[in-house]
Amino acid sequence: MSAKVVSVSLNRAHEFSKPLASEITLLAGQGVDGDAHCGVTVKHRSRVKQDPTQPNLRQVHLLHAELFEELAAKGHAVSPGALGENIATFGIALLELPVGTELSLGDDGAVVRLTGLRNPCVQIDQFRPGLMSAVLDRTPAGELVRKAGVMSIVIRGGVVRPGDLISIVLPANPHVRLERV
Repeated sequence: MSAKVVSVSLNRAHEFSKPLASEITLLAGQGVDGDAHCGVTVKHRSRVKQDPTQPNLRQVHLLHAELFEELAAKGHAVSPGALGENIATFGIALLELPVGTELSLGDDGAVVRLTGLRNPCVQIDQFRPGLMSAVLDRTPAGELVRKAGVMSIVIRGGVVRPGDLISIVLPANPHVRLERV
């Protein structure tokens, strides 16, 4: 089965969820055109307070749509865009990809490079009580597993739409595991 884009979302306001869109435009080095998190420097409020000049490594948030079924089985009805992702994917083990993986999205030439894992914050429980624990897990060795998606930067701009196919280009070895960013 081919990897594909399930949905795309953006929000001009700094709100937790992002309304669905028929398409989004990725801007090289900035993020999603019209989204509150678009920019060369960091736009997430907590990170702006720390240092507003740091680079924006969280330009585009991707989430594996398979998580929606997993959350539903735990009693949390969550739909695309609700967790604040810009792009929901299907058919890619996003969380298992290494730092620097590039995803080509659709036929318009858009490319994003993975920078790290989304670190779920208290807003997720404010959105739905108990959801934070549902997007966190532990490996058999006790390591924390963050399931709330991955963050990326835009390498090449373009339009992304639901149904677009996704191709994956892994970085050169040695591969580095995604960590929170």
